[in-house]
Amino acid sequence: MGGSGSGRRGGRDLTGDLLRLDVRKLQRAGALQSGWRGSWQWTWRSGRKADIWIEAAADHIRLRYTNTCNGQRKDYDYRVWLSRSSCNFGGSRAWFLCPSCGRRCAVLHGGSVYACRQCHQLAYESQRESDSDRAIRRADKIRRRLGWPAGILNAIGDRPKNMRHTTYLRLLHEYNGLVQIGFEGIRRDLGLINARLDVARRRLKAI
Repeated sequence: MGGSGSGRRGGRDLTGDLLRLDVRKLQRAGALQSGWRGSWQWTWRSGRKADIWIEAAADHIRLRYTNTCNGQRKDYDYRVWLSRSSCNFGGSRAWFLCPSCGRRCAVLHGGSVYACRQCHQLAYESQRESDSDRAIRRADKIRRRLGWPAGILNAIGDRPKNMRHTTYLRLLHEYNGLVQIGFEGIRRDLGLINARLDVARRRLKAI
């Protein structure tokens, strides 16, 4: 099944809204070797699964999947051509040639046809982030590195056994600064929400 994004109001779809076919992951998995064939699968954040059938040849891969759009199921079967560039220390790196525009790219995004980000007119998720959103995301990244549960509302955990004290203290200092920025943004957003609610209440009273 080829996935498609749900769309967003007030702006372009985001790269995270659509399935990603990453040529680097395919290459590491051996799925670009001529003669390889099999199902490539994803799991959405909601737990929903999707898959696509891939058959690899020397200079292309063949994609086969079924996509549902506006309640109608349609089967797709087409080739995506490959390009290769030499690496500095030997070997080669594979690239997709976008089926829509021919541009060389590492990632194709799902939809009716898998194509590059520009053809789908997708924005990166980071382009929609506020300073506080970015700070919270970076704080969660530090929490993952330290082995703590995600979410800045959770308590601070212990230092990992194999981590130096100086590294832990540096990360903890950075984390605390990011959390402060994140909470300031949350307070600001809550203030805006309360202000809008006050306006709505006054309007209701005036009716």
